[in-house]
This record gives sequence, C-alpha cells and structure tokens, in this order.
Amino acid sequence: MTALLKFFAPGADAPLLGDQGAIDTLYKRHRFRIMVAITLGYGLSYTCRLALGMVKKPLIDAGVFSPTELGLIGSALFYTYAFGKLTNGFLADHANMKRFFAFSVLISAIANIGMGFSTTVALSAALWGLNGWFQSFGAPAGVVSMTQWFSNRERGRYYGIWSTAHSIGEGLTFVAVGGVVGALGWRYGFWAPAFVGVLVAIGSYFLIQDRPRTLGLPTVADWRNDHWQAEKPKSAAGSTFKTQLQILKIPAVWALALSSALIYVTRYAINSWGVLYLQEARGYSLAQAGGMLMISTLAGIFGAIGYGFISDKLFNARRPPANLLFGLMELAGLGIIFYGPNTYPVLIAGMILFGLGMTALVTSLGGLFATDICPKRVAGAAMGLIGVFSYLGAAIQEQISGALIDKGMRVIDDVRHYDFGPAILFWIGASALSLTLATSLWRTKLRD
Repeated sequence: MTALLKFFAPGADAPLLGDQGAIDTLYKRHRFRIMVAITLGYGLSYTCRLALGMVKKPLIDAGVFSPTELGLIGSALFYTYAFGKLTNGFLADHANMKRFFAFSVLISAIANIGMGFSTTVALSAALWGLNGWFQSFGAPAGVVSMTQWFSNRERGRYYGIWSTAHSIGEGLTFVAVGGVVGALGWRYGFWAPAFVGVLVAIGSYFLIQDRPRTLGLPTVADWRNDHWQAEKPKSAAGSTFKTQLQILKIPAVWALALSSALIYVTRYAINSWGVLYLQEARGYSLAQAGGMLMISTLAGIFGAIGYGFISDKLFNARRPPANLLFGLMELAGLGIIFYGPNTYPVLIAGMILFGLGMTALVTSLGGLFATDICPKRVAGAAMGLIGVFSYLGAAIQEQISGALIDKGMRVIDDVRHYDFGPAILFWIGASALSLTLATSLWRTKLRD
C-alpha cells in the first residue's frame, strides 16, 4: 500500500528556473500537450463508459436482458462513478495526474473486455460498476490539471475546450461503436472501446505532466499574473484537507450540486435510452439513430467552446447568465425531439439545440461553476462533491427510466411496442427544475 501511494503521489517542488524564456517555452509546450491528453484522451475513454447504451436493443431482442435488468446494470456504473468521483476528486488534489489518469483508463478497458463475455445480470453489474469507479478518475484528473496549468481568467475558455471531450466520446460511441455493433454484434460493442482505452492509457501517460512546480516552473497564477484576490499563505501541512472540508459550508455549492444532478438525469437519459427511443418511437435503424445523436454531439462541441467564450468575454466570467441562455436552448431542443414532427429537418434542428444547450450546461453545472465558487487549490474536491450528486442523478434516472420503459412495453404478435411518454415527462421535468436552481445562483460570488 505504501508503494502504491508513493506511485500516485506528486513529485517534490524543484528549484525555480531563472530563465524567463525557458519558463515560457516549457509552459507553452506542456499546456498544449496536457490539453490534447485530457481532452482527446478523456473523450476517447468515454466510449468505455457509454458502450452499454449502444447494445441495449440487441441485448433485449436476443433475450439476454430486459429493460429493467439493463437499467439495473447501467445504474451500477453511475452509483460507483458518483461515489468514486467524490473520493477520487479529493484524492486528485494530492496525486500525480500522469499516473492517476492513465491507470484508471487501463482498468476501465479491462472491465469492458469482461463485459463482452458476460451474459448474467450479477456479473455484468459488478463489471460495469468496476468500470464506473475507474471512469470516475477522469474528470477530476482533467480539472486538477487545468487548475494547475491554466489561470483564472482563461480557465473558462480552456474548460470549454476540455468539455468537448464529452461530445467527442459520445459522437464516437453513437457512430463508430454503433457501426461496430451493427457489423460484428454486441460483444464487440465492448471490445472495441476496450482496445481504444488501452491506447489512451499509454498516450496520456507520456503527455500529461505533474504540477508546474515539480518542473521548476512558477505557479500558473504567478506566471500569468492572474490573481482574483491576494494569495493566502499555505502554512499547515494539512491545510489542503481543511480547505476541502470548507467547501461543504458554501450554500451555493449544494444548490449547484442538485442542479447538476437534475441536468445529468436528462443528459444520461438521452445517452442511455436515446438510441432505443429513436429506433422504436421514430422508426430509425441503429445506424440512423446513432447518426442523429451524433449531430447533437457535434453541436455540443460548439456549445462547450461557445459557453466558455460567452461566459468569459460577454459576461466577464459570470456563469449564471450563460446558464440561462443555454438552458432555454436545451429545453427547446427536447421539446422538438419528443413532440415535433418526425421529419429530418425538424429533428436535426432539435438535436442541434439540445446538443448546444446540454453540453454548455454540463460544462458549467458539472464543474466550471464549482471551480469558480470554491478555492482553486481544492478543485478536485469541488468536482468530487458536484460529481457525486451528478451521477447519483444519472443512476436514479437509469433505474427509473428502465422501469418506466419496461412498464410501457407490450409484445403483440412477437413485436415489441413502447410507450415512452412517462419517461419523456420525467426527463424534461428534470431539465426544467435544474435550470430553475441554476438561475437562483445569479448573484453568487467567485473565489480565488
């Protein structure tokens, strides 16, 4: 255990470099590599998390699992992810991100390999739960890396770029993994992401760096001369943990956590059940359904980047006004998707609005806003607290959605017929309540 803790521990501070030119060169080089690793690597590793959503119809049609059983298996990932994100978020503030992230992706890939062989509920739930625990390392690793390497007034833009990882992963899952499942069967829907995960683990290990101070560089706040308020000395060795506990006393954090939980209900409802809905309620094939959802993920890339720039530049790093703008977009998109006419142009418009709004809200409510209102040196803990609520919302959604869809399913002449109405009301209601809570934080103050 001691050796394991040493392996993940960050390095010691190195003597500060005296050459400003060398400092600038190293910062620019490592910032670029880190953004590539935490954005592209996290996005690719996402396929290991979303694979189950692409194989639900094949598994149901083959009689391997029912919708209720799939809801149980799917929720196992979200429950372990929720609590893993809390504990691993606290650990991330004390860890070497290079090793922390690479190790987690490798274990996630191994869990996906096992899922390709499993046909029992208990084993699948155990493997998918294990996958969720190690997937929970990814977001804290990305956020901690950003707070270490990017300063206050530029973080919204870079956080927006990093948040495109969600859309990259979702898009690859809907199209690439969906294509693999259609060609080779449901087992390869797990094995293909596992192969990608192994490559990501190797690549991220070589690209991600430890804290700037371990390389002899000044802190990014000093390098960029970007302080929101005077720095307070860090005297006690246990001060980081004490500061972590202080975030529990910030009321806005709890409101934000609940708002994030509700938006994650809708987010993962579409990720987990959207393909099945488009196949059964709208009559699309697996490839067509994946393509439609791919449109929303492509829009999400612009939503994440646009959110960062709009909130930073237009609203001077204030997130609530941007939350309201993008939240209304997301609700409009949901209304078109579920209640609009079944035509390509209309559904595409709905997917675009939904993708723009949802990814922007995930960018803000799922992390960026939390790092704004909490001390920066405990960004991992802030992400962990928000994360546990977010993925408890996703987990509860998975079980409730599965039960509602199963209850509305009828088999007539060996053909399954679905009533998605109750589930849709549940998903849209969660988004509306989330936006209400997020808007209530309009006057929340930022912290350094």
